[in-house]
Amino acid sequence: MSRNVNESIRRRAFLQELAAAGAATLAMGAPRALADSAQVSQPEAKADSCILIWLAGGMAAPETFDPKRYTPFEVGLPVDSMVSTFPAIDTAVDNIKICAGLENIASVMDRATLVRSAVQPDLGSILHSRHQYHWHTGYVPPQTVACPHLGAWMGKVLGPLNPVIPPFINIGQRLEGVGEKEELKAFTTAGFFGSEFGPMNLPHPAEASRSVTPPAGMTSQRFADRDRLFRKLVDQSPQRRFASDYHQESMMRSLDKAYRLLSSDERKAFDIHQEPKESYERYDTSRFGRGCLLARRLVESGARFVEVTTEYVPFLHWDTHANGHATVERLHQEIDRPIAQLILDLESRGLLDRTLVVIASEFSRDAIIEGKPGSNANDQATFKVDKVTEMKHYGLHRHFTGGTSVVLFGGGMKKGFLYGATAEERPLVAIENPVSVTDLHATIMTAMGISPKTGFDIESRPFYVTQDGHGRAVEDLFA
Repeated sequence: MSRNVNESIRRRAFLQELAAAGAATLAMGAPRALADSAQVSQPEAKADSCILIWLAGGMAAPETFDPKRYTPFEVGLPVDSMVSTFPAIDTAVDNIKICAGLENIASVMDRATLVRSAVQPDLGSILHSRHQYHWHTGYVPPQTVACPHLGAWMGKVLGPLNPVIPPFINIGQRLEGVGEKEELKAFTTAGFFGSEFGPMNLPHPAEASRSVTPPAGMTSQRFADRDRLFRKLVDQSPQRRFASDYHQESMMRSLDKAYRLLSSDERKAFDIHQEPKESYERYDTSRFGRGCLLARRLVESGARFVEVTTEYVPFLHWDTHANGHATVERLHQEIDRPIAQLILDLESRGLLDRTLVVIASEFSRDAIIEGKPGSNANDQATFKVDKVTEMKHYGLHRHFTGGTSVVLFGGGMKKGFLYGATAEERPLVAIENPVSVTDLHATIMTAMGISPKTGFDIESRPFYVTQDGHGRAVEDLFA
């Protein structure tokens, strides 16, 4: 049986398990705070908002934030000697270098904490869907319930900063018409918390204002009548019998919030075309760049959690199974200026200290290792060659989980700080202060004022914001 067929079978089984969990969740009652959560001491919040910059598809750390020995393109180059395909450049911090192509980000690294020792579990089969689900929810799928996304946790526990602005907004990821769309939908959800804490999805930032604009010619009265009739239709839908009272009420509350947003002045924040021309052009490198601009405008207006993604589509963007170097060179151009400008804009507006910005990806990449040393994961490399004979072979294209980078700005993090390290030569595993996904989540939640032990009871099952409540914040990262 071919690798593609095996992969299809694994994904189908994964989706069947998730669908069953989702159906079971809808039938459940209201999640209730665990009795012992009242005794949990909530940390003092160092941030009010969080922006997750998600470089979907597997950002190769040696080609971005953790440069190693540079090996330029050359016909006949042994693949096992190919470690970094971009040279290192200086940054605003003496002891931190990152890869060429990220010069603008290099100039703001004095505002950042760079973690070079993030690690992922070896899940056996390196599926993007499984690793993305794990990173965004804190739980390895499948689970018996639909797990809430990190943004849904923040919305549920902290509530909205601005009652009109959705607390959880997802920018840049299409959920229709792309590969693995059902897997993406599986974690881009509020799970058992209900519809009102789910994401507002804005796949095309330049068109975001259309999502909050009533149809042309719609009068206020007609708009109100349409909302009332739609609510009645939803309320009387036969599908409601499959959902609990809690989830029905959550759906109706989400409709109330949507109506308030469409009737408010705050919806102007969604229109990036209102941005001054000079400012707009600084972000206008790509759909991702425009997403960073939209994220800044939304945080200014009171969004609690915003995710901006380069978008995951199989074999596109950071999913570099071929033409790795050329693809990453293009991606550098798309992300470098907008990310740096986002940091500078937040700082100039007095928002950076109270906004936690996280740059992350589901795992790193290596030229010859799949998973990590000792892994039995199937090798999914498109090109299995010993020597580089043409440009499409040049670049890191296997999935590597033994060590990767995460960058954090604002939100109480230290400035110009380097934490952890990976080996200088292959295998590039974390050799100093490894940080698990669970502890990274605990760090993020602690910065937001949420204890890693915060939990809810779901049908007599305890469920925590970090896996089993075991996450521990990396205190060394905080100023």
